[in-house]
Amino acid sequence: MDISLFQLVVICATIAVVLGFGIRAARSVHSTKGFSVGGRSAGVPLVAGGIAGTCVGGGATVGTAQLAATVGLSAWWFTIGSGVGLIIMGLFYAKPLRRTALETIPQFLAQNFGLTCGVFSSIVSSIGILFSAVASCLPAIYIIAAIFGIPFLPATVLLILTVAAYAFFGGMKSAGVGGILKMIVIWITMAIAGVMAAHSLFADPAVAAALPEGAFSLLHGDMSHILANFSSVVIGMLCTQSYIQAIFSASNPRTASVAAFTAALISLPVGLPCAMVGIYMGAAHPEIMPILSLPVYLLTEQPALLGGIAMGGIMLSLIGSIAGLSLGIGTMLSRDIFHRARVTLRARKIHKLAEDPESQVIDITEIPTPNHPYHLSELAVTRLIVLLTITLAAFIALANEGSQVLFWNFLSMALRSGGIFLPLSFAIFAPGTITAMSATLSMALSTVAALATVFLGAAGNPLFFGLAVSALCLIPCWLRHR
Repeated sequence: MDISLFQLVVICATIAVVLGFGIRAARSVHSTKGFSVGGRSAGVPLVAGGIAGTCVGGGATVGTAQLAATVGLSAWWFTIGSGVGLIIMGLFYAKPLRRTALETIPQFLAQNFGLTCGVFSSIVSSIGILFSAVASCLPAIYIIAAIFGIPFLPATVLLILTVAAYAFFGGMKSAGVGGILKMIVIWITMAIAGVMAAHSLFADPAVAAALPEGAFSLLHGDMSHILANFSSVVIGMLCTQSYIQAIFSASNPRTASVAAFTAALISLPVGLPCAMVGIYMGAAHPEIMPILSLPVYLLTEQPALLGGIAMGGIMLSLIGSIAGLSLGIGTMLSRDIFHRARVTLRARKIHKLAEDPESQVIDITEIPTPNHPYHLSELAVTRLIVLLTITLAAFIALANEGSQVLFWNFLSMALRSGGIFLPLSFAIFAPGTITAMSATLSMALSTVAALATVFLGAAGNPLFFGLAVSALCLIPCWLRHR
């Protein structure tokens, strides 16, 4: 992919400006709560920016254009599903979750169904979210390699360093500030690109003639497959820690609800111009790899300045998505597993010392405390897990180069939705009607069912298999309670 020095400078400058604002916002972050939920003082712009900045990533931009190059406008269903999911979140989920003053979905589940259920949900959610991060790493590695003319491995390392700079220091506050700026850039530049791509489709008779049948139909293709993927995205939006974490950072429940609606209005239309670009590139330049449809169009068929800014926005969408998803995993594993394990270990040591004060086996000074010289703060642990998550997602993407971006997104949504959605919904809307054993069994069996569907190549969407198994575990318990 040919790129001029001017375009390269514009791309780097766009990314640097947004990263600079994010790092500047990080100066006020000095605690775990400030890192993970922004001190619970965020207004609508920051919360909406955090949500939209995470969900508008590789799938919504490069992945939509990649799929549209082969199937047409029906590729837009991914961002439509994201928007619908956020509307449902604003209507029914945001206020009840924000009233709890918690930090993670597993904490909420543990509060309703016990510790085992909370820990298990943390692990399952983390695996599902990791696959979403992979979906944004894939196009990011391709684009970095193409822009700088370097192999995939150094491109992967460069991506890791950039994402770490975005999320490592400021957490949710950096994600919110960066999300606002990123969405401004993407909205303006992609709207222009989409209009120009649509005009080119009909201005050139040769391109118009090359369009496949049903290119502009949302219902083109296998409708059962389209609806299954749409359902995966809608339900997945309601079960993802990264989005719920932004809800927890809101200053009050009403702010959380309004922010979810705002994020829906921001994210839902983004897929349309990306799909138009993909349709045009599929017809006019079928020799281009579909995953590079959007980047090539922006850098070769747009004015140099506009194309450079747009590419910077696309890279920021990928970076911000990876960062936000990794932050969700880091918060869950740090708060729900590491912190709880350390508290439990300290309590056991103190209890044993109390039973045998003469014992020389345990020295009270060896029990980690915040002032202990070897104590690793929870903030440091969260940042370390975020960094490890970014690295793992990038190298999984490197090992699976050539795979479909949206495949990873739909797989991620199915895995984290099948086990979490129904227990979470029962905990919010029918508390006390489900036993801890039923909830935990539901999560375990539904996750196994979804994974078996994927890896055994069974016909059907893994989400529906997972939800069916989850319902079989939960509904009888709910009926007995009634």
